[in-house]
Order: sequence, then structure tokens, then C-alpha cells
Amino acid sequence: MKVFEHVRIIDGTGGPVLEDQTIAIEGKKIVRIGKGGDVPAGAEVHDLTGYTVLPGLVGMHDHIYYLQRPNSTAAGSEGPTLLPQMSFSAPRMYLANGVTTIRTAGSVEPYADINLRRLIDAGRMIGPHVEPTAPYLQGVSDIFMQMHTLKGPEDATAFVDFWAAQGSTNFKAYMHITRAELGAAIKEAHAHHLKVTGHLCSVTYPEAAELGIDNLEHGFFVNTQLDPGKQPDVCSRETGSVTLSKMTPDSPEAAALIKLLVEHHVAITSTLPVFEASLAGKPELRTKALATLTPQALEAYLYNRNRRNTTPDSPLTQRGAQNYRNAVQLEHKFVDAGGFLMAGLDPTGNGATLPGFGDQHEVELLVMDAGFTPEQAVRVATLNGAIYLGLDGQIGSVQVGKEADLMVVKGNPAKTITDIENVEIVLKDGVAYDSDKLLESVRGRYGEY
Repeated sequence: MKVFEHVRIIDGTGGPVLEDQTIAIEGKKIVRIGKGGDVPAGAEVHDLTGYTVLPGLVGMHDHIYYLQRPNSTAAGSEGPTLLPQMSFSAPRMYLANGVTTIRTAGSVEPYADINLRRLIDAGRMIGPHVEPTAPYLQGVSDIFMQMHTLKGPEDATAFVDFWAAQGSTNFKAYMHITRAELGAAIKEAHAHHLKVTGHLCSVTYPEAAELGIDNLEHGFFVNTQLDPGKQPDVCSRETGSVTLSKMTPDSPEAAALIKLLVEHHVAITSTLPVFEASLAGKPELRTKALATLTPQALEAYLYNRNRRNTTPDSPLTQRGAQNYRNAVQLEHKFVDAGGFLMAGLDPTGNGATLPGFGDQHEVELLVMDAGFTPEQAVRVATLNGAIYLGLDGQIGSVQVGKEADLMVVKGNPAKTITDIENVEIVLKDGVAYDSDKLLESVRGRYGEY
């Protein structure tokens, strides 16, 4: 038995912080929470005065790949953009940073993701629990050469049926899917009692909601319903940026969309770090995060960061900053209206969003930019994801009877949300992992394998 004494608990339910608590863990389960109490003989006792225990984060947009742009320099890069798999480094980075469950939210090596889940569950690899998403449901496009192109609704139906049989537990529609293909995919997924999310463009948010989609990715950033000249089943040139600039938080268009999403029980996944990364003037990544990158990945990150920070201010950059402000406020409005918000990071791009580190920063941005309380933000990033996945009876909150999927951080994130970065120990299924040792095992490897 493990016993944590004198610890603060942010339990993931959104309720008040619990001070000076004792947590007892037997095997995989939390067996007692409360003040004081007798400690059984032979128990492994830890005095955690000054520390906080939170549920393990449930990352709902947490890929296992890394986006690479060949020959990145200060002037740009070459095509094609590639998505190599990071099956060794990414799982360890997630777990080291307190992420104990992930949904991959789109796969380019689906068998690798499915087998990763099996190997981690068997104790043969280190990482979080994995809910593998099938390959992308993508329409006609050459944006990523590693994606299958659907040939119509019948192909979408067959695609879902095949990948459900292979062990994928989620599906994700991508930017160029048609309404007919999306509708067919949703129908077939629901027949398998599985859910569909989407990073959309050709299909608008209202259209997707009417088709029965379960989840929309990237908050309100990629809705295209108000983009100029938007044609049915065609991704707009603006990919949602004009819609977001018009859809101010108090606009009637925003109110109508939020009402529709809530009525249709469509969940939203917030991925603020990947959009904040496009804004100039943001601090450089933490030393711990930079240390995980290969020299080439680090160089590409610094090139792109410098390019953003030296781009002259313009109406376009000003609109980008305003769109970010609109988006974070819309997420709060959505929750205030009864909407179901979850958290992820989308670890792609130039290295500015990294597995685990970005999940922590998502929680920080929900507080610092979107205006949620720390307790609310932690719930978004833990229990809400567990509920969506149907795992809330097992994980997502610090409660007796649930699995001991926990993160132990030095400090008090309820007062200083950036203390969530101070992870020292992570428990998954009651097994404790040293965060620093996990990160040391992947030093200089993210972007390689």
C-alpha cells in the first residue's frame, strides 16, 4: 500500500480544493481519501506537504507523430510535409508530464497506434493508456500524402467498418471530407457504438452537428460557415479565419451556433497551444521541453519562432491575434451555455507544441486566456475526457474506487496554475514513474523516433 500524507487535492470534479489530505492506494485503486487516519503496518508512506495531487490528464487530441517540413531554413521549407511516427519518445513524454490517457485524434500509422495500446497495456512499453483513432477520414486533397482519399460515402462506410474491426476506438473526419461521406461515416461508427470527431473545413460546424457528429476539434478556429464564397463540400481558402473574425463572442451568429451545438450534444476539444504558437512574442519553450528535441527539430523550431517574431505587424497578424481572443471567449461562452469542453494540444507543426508539455500548457491557457478557474480547467482536461470516452467510472478524478492514475506536482496549481508544470511523480494503474527519468530517457530524440 502507498500512502500520501498531508497532500493537497484538486480532484478533477471542479469542486473545491481539499487541503491536508491522506490518499491510500492499494494495487491499482484508490482505497481511501480523508484527513489523517491510521496507516497500516508495512505501508509505503510519503509526506507530501507542499505538493498537490491531480488526476492524470486525459489528452483528447494527442498524436503519436511529429510533423516534419524537409529542409527547414529561415526562408522556409520544401515539400512534401511528412508525419513520421514517434512511438518511443511521445508516449514517455506524455506520461512524464502527467498525461495518463490519450486519444490519438487521427493516425497516419494506425497499426502502430493500435499495437502501442496493446504493448503498453501488457507492460512491454512505457506510456499512457491509448485510445487509438483510425486513419483520417479525408476527401480529395494532397495536403498530406500519407492519408487515404475517400472515394465517396460507400467507401467511408467500408473504411469505418474495417478500422473498427482492427481495433480503432475513435474516428476523425478531416478537412476535405464531403457531407455525404461524413454522414455515412457517422452512421457506421454509431452502428459500432463508436464516436466521430472532426477537424473540418469543407463541412461547416452547423452541417456537422445536423449530421450527428459527436465532437469537433480545435475549438472554434476551423468553422467555415461565414467564410466568403464558401461552397458546399469545398474547403474555403480562409479555412475558418474569416468566420472566427466575424463570430465575435456576443454576436448573434455565435449565440445561434453555440445553441445548436449544445442541443445536438456536440463536444468541443480545445487545443489552444497550437494556435497560441502562431502568435508573436510568446516565451520560448521551457528548457525541459527543448531538451527533448533532436538538433534538427530544435533548429526548425527556432527558425519558425524567429520568423513569427520578426514578421512586421499587419492587418493579417492583427486579425490572427483578435481571432485567438475571440476563440478563447467562445469556448467559455460554450461552457456557460451548457456545452461539453475537453482538452488537447495537437503536437504538430514546428515543435512549439510537444507531447505532455503542451497538455499542461492547455490547462494554463484555459485559466490565463479563457478565464476558467483552475478547478474548472482541470476538470476540462481530466474528467470531461474520461466521460466522453466512457471511462469516468475508472479514471478522470481523484475518488475512492477509481484507478490510481495521478500526477504529483510541487506547489499549488489552484493558486498558481503554472505549478502544473512541476510534475515529479506520475502514477498510472498505481505504478509510480519518475518524471525527470522518463524525460532523460528521450533527451534529444523527439523528431527522430
